[in-house]
Amino acid sequence: MRLSSGEFGGPDPIEPVLRHVDPAVLGVLLDRHGWRRRGGAAGRYARWTPPDGGSGTSLLVPESRAFPDSEELLGEALTALARCALPSAREVLVSLAVPSDEVRWWRDTPTGPAGTAAWSEQERLRGAAHRMLLAGALAVRGRAGYYGARHRRQALASLSGVLTGPAPGGRLTAFVPVENGRAAVVRLYGALHAVREAVDYRRTTGGMEAFDAAVEAGASRELTESVVALVQGSEGVRVALEWAPAAGVPAGCAARPEPVEFSPGDLPALREAAARYLGGEPSVPVRVTGTVVRLRRSAPRGPGTVRLRVLAGAEIPYVRVELDEEAYRIAGHAHLVGLPIRVAGRLESRGGFRRLAGAGAVVPVQVDEAERDRLMKSLQGTMESIAFFEEACAGEE
Repeated sequence: MRLSSGEFGGPDPIEPVLRHVDPAVLGVLLDRHGWRRRGGAAGRYARWTPPDGGSGTSLLVPESRAFPDSEELLGEALTALARCALPSAREVLVSLAVPSDEVRWWRDTPTGPAGTAAWSEQERLRGAAHRMLLAGALAVRGRAGYYGARHRRQALASLSGVLTGPAPGGRLTAFVPVENGRAAVVRLYGALHAVREAVDYRRTTGGMEAFDAAVEAGASRELTESVVALVQGSEGVRVALEWAPAAGVPAGCAARPEPVEFSPGDLPALREAAARYLGGEPSVPVRVTGTVVRLRRSAPRGPGTVRLRVLAGAEIPYVRVELDEEAYRIAGHAHLVGLPIRVAGRLESRGGFRRLAGAGAVVPVQVDEAERDRLMKSLQGTMESIAFFEEACAGEE
């Protein structure tokens, strides 16, 4: 699973618009990414050199736009950054182009020749980082020890603009746009610290109560499993957050958050917490409206199972429902004429909240002709529709 919708690299990273660049923000980003200030005319501009000091690149960055040559100096600095091959230069440009909070992961694992890392290690890091950001986005939509399929579509959509930089060794940085993703990063900030404290409490006292309290801060099975995936097979991991300087510090958060660290010794407590969250999340009573995309039963008569594409009533894309013979017949007829159905039941945590138990009160939902045509067209030609008609024909024999 990929971390983000895109990566930057190569000769043409995302370019910021010159008129939108704040010199003060550029200075903060250069400092954050390891560039060194080497003096300059006090009060007018500063000279910055790359982290390694040996690339031949030097930037003159004005202190403000108050001077006649400020625009020219900023343009030259951005051009030099775009031509610089260092990853830090690309990272600064991305943060200028799209104001983003930065989430950084370090995974301490043995490296290969010249500091290289195995492909599998990089994929593990990216996959676990994706799951961690997703856990933060899920927590924005409500507190739960286990989400399963709930809210997943909306959470993924909120992370669609995330970018990642190159991942040298065991390091990875995600740039989460402030506009759509800050809430997820803020929630992740609180949840990671709560999980860290809960692990320490478990190791000190043997109690798991702190993990229960951590749910309110955003902790969940999804988050603890992402930490397990990061730590497993490593000597330790570290997660750090940096707020977008253009957007300021979120309310209630530290200006420079301390990195959160986990080690292999934390794995037993993390795994125990993940199991606890899974077992402790109750089923949810719902009344779901959805279109039937599959019907199946083992005999021409009797109960059967349908799969619904959820339109309303639950924050999941699809749900599986077991129906008695009469309810199954109603669902089949509704499908044939292009109508959704409404069904009540309990959304079970077992299986990821993808199954409705105790289903009843199945009724077709009337929609206008335009909506019915749209629903019918969305089902025509799909393999699921073909399977339905084959099964429906067999059921009428």
